[in-house]
Amino acid sequence: MRRRPPFHARVAAAAVLLLLLSPAPTSQFGLGAAIGAWINGAPPPSPSTVSSSPSSAAQGQRQEYTALQALKAAITEDPRGALSSWQGANVCTYKGVYCSSPPDGAAAEASTVTVVAGIDLNHANLRGTLPDAVSLLAHLTFLHLNSNRLAGAVPDALRDLLYLTELDLSNNLFSGPFPTSTLLIPSLVYLDLRFNAFSGEVPPEVFTKNLDAVFLNNNQFEGQIPETLWSSAATVITLANNRLTGPVPAAYGYGAVGGRVREVLFLNNNLTGCVPEALGILPSIQVLDLSYNALSGHLPSTLSCLSGIEVLNIAHNQLTGELPDLLCDLRRITNLSVSFNFFSGISQRCDQLAGRSMFDFVGNCVPGRDMQRPQPECDGFSGDGGLSCLRIPGVRPVGCAEAAVSIGVGISVGGLPFGLPGATAGGVVTVTVP
Repeated sequence: MRRRPPFHARVAAAAVLLLLLSPAPTSQFGLGAAIGAWINGAPPPSPSTVSSSPSSAAQGQRQEYTALQALKAAITEDPRGALSSWQGANVCTYKGVYCSSPPDGAAAEASTVTVVAGIDLNHANLRGTLPDAVSLLAHLTFLHLNSNRLAGAVPDALRDLLYLTELDLSNNLFSGPFPTSTLLIPSLVYLDLRFNAFSGEVPPEVFTKNLDAVFLNNNQFEGQIPETLWSSAATVITLANNRLTGPVPAAYGYGAVGGRVREVLFLNNNLTGCVPEALGILPSIQVLDLSYNALSGHLPSTLSCLSGIEVLNIAHNQLTGELPDLLCDLRRITNLSVSFNFFSGISQRCDQLAGRSMFDFVGNCVPGRDMQRPQPECDGFSGDGGLSCLRIPGVRPVGCAEAAVSIGVGISVGGLPFGLPGATAGGVVTVTVP
């Protein structure tokens, strides 16, 4: 690189003119590196530090070596020898480490070298912790660590992994509050935290981040499900087997990303209140499991709009009334379970399904039927405890194809507005029935 002239020479007019007329080499601008530095909250690098020199590439490789050795040092038990090959400077030969060319948009100094792009140590039964030094793997795109015995907190430094798209920490021993650092990873689209010991409330930002899948089941999360739930871009949302309380959110954020969800699992929590009308306006839902909660009241007629539903499980709740035809007329349904509620009647169409393996309605209060609750238990049940579940008046269900869904007004039937229970201001469904 050309040595900079001394001070007295730089102020000379001839030298200034020469500098003004000389084109700057493109490699000195390093736009990608500057953007990455600003994302991390640090100032952009000076032109002299952004180059494709061998020393820059070597520095990146040293950082990767340092990160992987720190991860190895944080493992206290490796019964299957998953890390036995993690020796020497060539990290691309390590078992479970995957190298490739840098991702698109990576800094210029790494444009001609091979980088660590992924780590897959699934099912290795490793015991230990996840160190902060993992964030030194600047070009990591996937981190798969499921089915191990990793414990402690998830490091905040994960937010620095700008290119990480997949994070799988499931089936470990991680604990503490929800790791909010994961929500600050800009490229993340897949988040799997199930089967750990995370606790506290689920932050609303989980459902506003552009994630394709959200797996939070089998933890110790508590509190209410955020109202942002139905604004999620995810196709799969699992919150099962936690300690969540309160109602199923009724506000349905139906926008550009709304309606993508195919599977929703709320089973085995402590959810209360009514089954909201808005659940019937999920256009792509295929699996809906609300079982093993304390939901009450009558089923909403909007459930007849779930034309693509295949599995519907509302068993082990406190639902009442007659099981309507509209539920048993769902054309694609392959598994319908309403068992162990307090339904007092069964419609003609549902009666035709009785005895089939796809339909389970044992443990209810239907007179003259086998395998129902004892009559004193049915007589002693107080119903919804005075809770009034708002339902659209009349016997015919909502016209699904004609229903206009928006945010912020309410339900309009014959010009009369109604609000959905549990919805907050600015987040109410509008269903206009022609």
